[in-house]
Amino acid sequence: MNDDQHDQVLFARFGTSSPCWRLSSDSNALELTPETDDDKATVAIALSGAQAAQIRRLTGVTAHLTMDVRLSGEALRLHLVGKKLNSSTWAGTASAYEDTESVARDLVHGLSFAEQVVSEVNSVVVIVDKNGRIQRFNRLAEELTGMKEEDVVGRSVWALFMSSEAGAASSQNISGFFNQGVAYEVERRVRTVHGERLFLFRNKFVMSGSGVDEQFLICSGTDITEERRAQERLSELANTDSLTGLPNRNAIHDKTRAAIASAAAGEAVGILFLDLDNFKKVNDHYGHVFGDRLIQDVSSAVRECLADDDTLARLGGDEFIVLSPVASVASMEAMAQRILERLRVPFSLGLVEVYTGCSIGIAMFPEHGDSLEALIRAADTAMYVAKDDGKRTYRVFSPEMNRKVAEYMWLDTNLRRGLEEGQLTLHYQPKLSLATGTVYGVEALVRWNSPERGQIMPAAFIRYAEESGLIGPLGRWVMETAAEQAAQWKSRGLSLRVAINVSARQLVDTAVVSHFTEALQRAQLDPCLLDIELTESCLIEDEAAAIDLITQFRNLGAQVHLDDFGTGYSSLSQLGRIPLDVIKLDRSFVSSINADRKSQALVRSMVAVAQALQLKVVAEGIETESEELFMKGLGVEYVQGFLYGKPMPAADFERWLHDRQKIRLIA
Repeated sequence: MNDDQHDQVLFARFGTSSPCWRLSSDSNALELTPETDDDKATVAIALSGAQAAQIRRLTGVTAHLTMDVRLSGEALRLHLVGKKLNSSTWAGTASAYEDTESVARDLVHGLSFAEQVVSEVNSVVVIVDKNGRIQRFNRLAEELTGMKEEDVVGRSVWALFMSSEAGAASSQNISGFFNQGVAYEVERRVRTVHGERLFLFRNKFVMSGSGVDEQFLICSGTDITEERRAQERLSELANTDSLTGLPNRNAIHDKTRAAIASAAAGEAVGILFLDLDNFKKVNDHYGHVFGDRLIQDVSSAVRECLADDDTLARLGGDEFIVLSPVASVASMEAMAQRILERLRVPFSLGLVEVYTGCSIGIAMFPEHGDSLEALIRAADTAMYVAKDDGKRTYRVFSPEMNRKVAEYMWLDTNLRRGLEEGQLTLHYQPKLSLATGTVYGVEALVRWNSPERGQIMPAAFIRYAEESGLIGPLGRWVMETAAEQAAQWKSRGLSLRVAINVSARQLVDTAVVSHFTEALQRAQLDPCLLDIELTESCLIEDEAAAIDLITQFRNLGAQVHLDDFGTGYSSLSQLGRIPLDVIKLDRSFVSSINADRKSQALVRSMVAVAQALQLKVVAEGIETESEELFMKGLGVEYVQGFLYGKPMPAADFERWLHDRQKIRLIA
């Protein structure tokens, strides 16, 4: 059969010289069908296994192969142009072997689609040879670079679109990539009409289909400039304190680790740990907006005290860290002193002037810690010691400080448990009328009966309770317990006034008066038999607030005593403004009156001041009859001390009182 006859056979059977063919994965029958639906039936041609396998090796890229088949008993050589459609189907068009025009047409038709995809795909596509010379350049690449494909084909991709540094690095790497022939990804900065942009290129190697064993690199690029600016913005947010713009906890930890890792032998890295001393009071009194402004101003002030290489970071709240990558103890102490001096200057926030200060701990790598965690822990420990030693100062870490921290941690765990489990009790020390010897009241003093350490005096744990915030629930427990005890004594005919100590930290919580009222109501203690003892520090920090709270306590029936009078810093004019009932002479003055004429003069003066202000006086710490006699000569109304009775549990106090009454009856 000649060429025309082959074409005529196909045309006669299918109505076209290029019928469609299809092969499925589950059959070796090649189906030939007309291009349009008509009355012509589909013809199935049996293929050998080898022929079917040859077709199934076609990929998704249009290609062609030649195959000898039999159609209606006649031998026929066909060109099959087609590709793999999906995982189970291959299809295309068939032409007679000599019908090269149809083959070319079908190949062009199939390949033009692939060309269009390459040209219009929403990625930059550049195909280069092993020398880095451009072979293809799609439409998006033209738009971004402002160059036409015909102008760049054959030219160096590095020289055209990369900086000299990036081009040199890429040209060195590309020969190795070609040798390996493995797909890879790379980020490259490319010069475009919009300026330099960052692209992520996904690169894959393909072989030439021309029969020449030649390899090409298909580079498909996506502009990730904005995306990268966003991962960077997120990174900045994750490492920046939003209020101050300073590095945050994450950032300073990373910088400290880096400084430790890069420190040369013999070099030291320094850490300052700063904690503002009265920020909570400012925040509570003026509000969070005011507090935020203060934090911002403090951070600016501290930065003024640092060297160029130092980094200030905010950990959160009112805590800051300064990292000094190359430091000495002397340089860190000098920095701490500069910060303390700067914070002695008040901050003007609108019409309000605020004084603040800070406690600073200093730690050095490697002397005080060989890791980030150890170094910060040491600086934090030193800061707490500075706070314990009076605030507005600094301390350099020393190993013995760990003992204080261990004690703090023990208290943190066990005092809370002790309060919850009823390990605390009140002891009562009598107060007597100096003129008659009558017991008119008691001072309630807390004791902690620890299962581990036995009885613990308040001096060992009250300061911790104040620093940790536990003073609130502890003080409330004292109010409730003392009120219940006063009510019990009253029910048995003993109208004893019970004085409880209230610290300056408790007065910060304005609910303290409500707690006092609830304690009275719960114990049904009417009239009020509870009195309040305050120290002079309660008056100094916020006089107006102190006067308001004292007035509320007195309106509830409580007397207000000024405890440890003479040891604080209140002025005489201030005493005249405060609505007090009683002042208590501190025992330090009482204990020295027999040996020190100056102490005698001071006591006389203080008693005279109290009497001039029409305040009653309690002399505490009386231990000898001569001390008692001296106080009686001054006209002091009340006394308290070991000469009469030590602090006792309620039951012991009741026995003491009963025995004393019997003694007085005999006398």
